[in-house]
Amino acid sequence: MRLSHSVAALALGVGTLAAQPSTKLALEQYLEWETVSSPRLSPDGKQIIYGRRWADKMNDRWETTQWIMNVDGTKNRVLMNGGPVEWSPDGSRIAYTAPGQPSGSQVFVKWMDAEGAVSQLTRLTQAPSNLQWSPDGKWIAFNMLVPKVERWNIPMPAAPNGAKWTEPPRVVTQLDYRQDGVGFTPSGHTHIFVVSADGGSPRQVTSGDWNHTAPQWMPDGKSIVFTADRVPEAEYRWRQGDIYKVDVASGAIAQLTRRSGPDNSPTPSPDGRFIAYTGYDSVRQTWKDAELYVMGADGSNPRQISGNFDRSPQGLIWAADGSGIYFSAESEGYRNLYFAPVNGSGVKPVTTGKHMLSTEEISRVGGMAVGTLADATRPGDIVTFPIAAPRFTQLTSVNEDILAGKKLGETEEIWYTSVGGLKIQGWIVKPPDFDRTKKYPLMLEIHGGPHSMYNGAFNFARQNHAAEGYVLLYTNPRGSTGYGTKFGNEINNAYPDKDFDDLMAGVDTVVNRGYIDTKRMYVFGCSGGGVLTAWIVGHTDRFAAASSNCPVINWLSFVGTTDGPGWYRNFAKPFWEDPSEHLRRSPIMYVGNVKTPTMLMTGVQDLRTPMPQTEEFYEALKFRKVPTAMIRFNEEWHGTSSKPSNYLRTQLYLRSWFERWTHGAAATTQ
Repeated sequence: MRLSHSVAALALGVGTLAAQPSTKLALEQYLEWETVSSPRLSPDGKQIIYGRRWADKMNDRWETTQWIMNVDGTKNRVLMNGGPVEWSPDGSRIAYTAPGQPSGSQVFVKWMDAEGAVSQLTRLTQAPSNLQWSPDGKWIAFNMLVPKVERWNIPMPAAPNGAKWTEPPRVVTQLDYRQDGVGFTPSGHTHIFVVSADGGSPRQVTSGDWNHTAPQWMPDGKSIVFTADRVPEAEYRWRQGDIYKVDVASGAIAQLTRRSGPDNSPTPSPDGRFIAYTGYDSVRQTWKDAELYVMGADGSNPRQISGNFDRSPQGLIWAADGSGIYFSAESEGYRNLYFAPVNGSGVKPVTTGKHMLSTEEISRVGGMAVGTLADATRPGDIVTFPIAAPRFTQLTSVNEDILAGKKLGETEEIWYTSVGGLKIQGWIVKPPDFDRTKKYPLMLEIHGGPHSMYNGAFNFARQNHAAEGYVLLYTNPRGSTGYGTKFGNEINNAYPDKDFDDLMAGVDTVVNRGYIDTKRMYVFGCSGGGVLTAWIVGHTDRFAAASSNCPVINWLSFVGTTDGPGWYRNFAKPFWEDPSEHLRRSPIMYVGNVKTPTMLMTGVQDLRTPMPQTEEFYEALKFRKVPTAMIRFNEEWHGTSSKPSNYLRTQLYLRSWFERWTHGAAATTQ
């Protein structure tokens, strides 16, 4: 009898243990992960509409649903699918894009009363974007491509009845003819249209063979300001553009800025007297941080007001009294809100802190701001804060159910000295229950761009790797944004060999702390990170394995096959004048040095770093009998993680490859 009781008790104990929830962040939980975006404050400041992205597991795609809540976070509920939304000036309606009839994306208006009637305003053949209400609420402006038909009058004989001839060829004549994520782009240009908020036929406001983007209504509702480069052969110009104004009634266009360089983001002041914008004088280097300018509404008296603030302003918002401009800026791995007075007295921080804050809107009355906020321990959520005395109020917790009871890895910020005395910022993500007396495998993760910035905020992929026992190191080597123009140009005509030094110095910094198993160090990255990974394995064999994802391997073959001509300008001379720089900076030229087992992962539809780049490296590695594998991701453009299932595969293939290798020998596959 006692034995029976003991067996029963043991069985009960096992069952109790099995029922205990895991404290580890599991990869499959990503299918329940949500992200928030584009919060829009109602004109009366009482409600917020925001996007909430979730995984449609049955159809393997992301969907976005618009939610609405009171400004204090109460009464949070689903509103509709589609978006993002724009409130009408009086708050009675919202405009948004969603799939409609006869096909494709269309413009809709929804009444925000009890009835909630919805009207489809357009029946377009091309997708609309950048919806903007007129100040009186009678019109909605938007951008749309106007295709230009290329006609070739060839004397083609008629096909016999019943014949099945091959489809006619695609005729391409423009310089920039395809785009990653889109495919072949029709010949044509983006124009500004207006449509009545009550419905009707859209009317094209701009004209000519140029692109017209970033439309913003002037407060009088009679004209719209925008960015364009309305000069002959504009497609051959690099980083150029000016601010223009179009009269909505007549279509007459006036040029407001005139200089060599890109002027963008025109934003009228509340009283219509001034226009704020970003830009800079043209430079030859590959990176230049933008500056903040203000000019009269007629283009008079343009002046720089950001002083020596060497960071790029984003998301310009005028103060309600017209005294200056609020804007977001990334700096040293984080993002905050800043204010620049129109008198040019200097940029002042509005918020501070080690977080990623995106301020979307500021109420005209009361100065309440709404945006998204993420930090090292919290993924992004909707927050509000008063501009006068910033203190964040978190309104949503969309992933609280997933993270409840989970132990996360600590994210530690580090700074270290690299070659030439340059200070480099990075972060170490440690496994939960980290014990510095133990030895852990290391993953070095490298960002793309190369002009971009990693940040210190929460990242599911890194936390998942850490939960599986890895230490993650990710850094912002020279060339990264958020550290000023000079730092960004440290790789001018030198990428990727200069940032290689910074990455190795970062690895040395972590290894010297004593808790890294130096026989199990791994490196990976996508795009620019894939370039550097391929470069690393050609210049050192310190890593046990590598994964070069969506890389550029051969600059000679890349510059003419990527989705845009801009990369021709990232070299001192075009290769037909002198190919030496292209060759010197190409990882393929160092494949003879590679000993590291190197996997490659690329989307089969990638037009940014096309699949042949991956194939060149794979074939060379395979020919040399270097352990390799080529993972060709289906239904992926640039990157390997846009589909929920492919995100899971990316994590799993990466760890599966790394687990096979210790330094210099194959490991037992788990």
